Amino acid sequence: MNFFDGIISITGIGFLMLVVFIVAGLGYLLGRVTVKGVSLGTAGVFIVALLIGAMVFTVDGTNLVTENFGTRAELAKNYFKIIENLGLILFVTSVGFIAGPNFFSSLKKNFKSYALLSLLIIILGGLTTIFCIKVFGCDTAMAVGLLSGALTSTPAFSAAKDTLSSVYEGNADKISEMEDIVTVGHGIAYLFGVVGVVLFVQVIPKILRANLDEERKKIASVDTGASKDEGRKFFNIDNFGLAAFAIAVVIGMLVGGIKIPMGKSSFSLGTTGGCLLASLVVAHFGHFGALSMKPEKKMLELFREFGLMAFLIGAGIPGGASFVKYFKPELFLYGVIMTLVPMIVGFFIAKYIIKLPLFNNLGGITGGMTSTPALGTLINVAKTDDVASAYAAAYPIALISIVLVSQFIITKFS
Repeated sequence: MNFFDGIISITGIGFLMLVVFIVAGLGYLLGRVTVKGVSLGTAGVFIVALLIGAMVFTVDGTNLVTENFGTRAELAKNYFKIIENLGLILFVTSVGFIAGPNFFSSLKKNFKSYALLSLLIIILGGLTTIFCIKVFGCDTAMAVGLLSGALTSTPAFSAAKDTLSSVYEGNADKISEMEDIVTVGHGIAYLFGVVGVVLFVQVIPKILRANLDEERKKIASVDTGASKDEGRKFFNIDNFGLAAFAIAVVIGMLVGGIKIPMGKSSFSLGTTGGCLLASLVVAHFGHFGALSMKPEKKMLELFREFGLMAFLIGAGIPGGASFVKYFKPELFLYGVIMTLVPMIVGFFIAKYIIKLPLFNNLGGITGGMTSTPALGTLINVAKTDDVASAYAAAYPIALISIVLVSQFIITKFS
């Protein structure tokens, strides 16, 4: 795109980078706006990304994207997908390294509670989806797409499309049509799926008038399993631990790519689950022989924030383009219901029946809702990284459960 009649020329990838940093700057400004102690935080980046996507990038071209790339906006989506995936890798790997030293001790203490909470959230989400299908007459493919967006679950989104291929095997046109519908549903529900949980983890402590210092003590009261090798000298490849970080990412991506047959489809941890698991395990041991595998804490905090920002921009800009074209009020409402019911009911059951302390509860909620942005917000609210352990404990169960529930709904109600 040429600005000021050729005085400044920014084209191609440079233009996309310009957009990324404009969204980042405006998004953080919006995130600082506080109303009665509640703010969007990093999720402000997501809102601005949606708006920029809606105004600048359209689904069928004839806009700034076409001018820069000479093709449809789907090409731009591919570039933003790279940004989204890079951000996700940086975020979840940082979370895994930060949570790792305490994770397994916390898991021994609360695994049953986190597993139960995750299962409860996903089952409630599934029942809400079936309700929308049977009572409101929502199309099954659309409903499952809405569910994956409401719970911000990319694996559920992918599994839904894989299952449709099995259900309509041999009918390529039908499969393509149904996959498009799932994609639209995911995009429509994703907005509230992100923002709703982000606001929830901020509002609940205020409504309950929680003593945050006391709640921090409760979630921190876990044996950290301090390393017995404290006095031993280890070799660092670099001063910041970037190599250790990179090794964990490589292991995580390889593990995440393993496909496990599951019904008519297959399941894999994916990039998110693989990198989270690998970094948790690497951080737990802290070294490979004499090789240190402990990245600097400040670097991890920087990668966590930068990764979350990049993820929200990469997901938000293409999402904004699709959102405008396909938005219908009733579909957005169904998505809101699919986010709120599991989250609110799950929270109160965890509080009064499972009896989890507040930050354990909210950490488990973010993991059960598979909400990466909400975890970032909760860490800022709680002012402790310990909530990441609760997220990490709940997340894998939710990941597997949402895939199974999505497959079940498509198979039984299509």
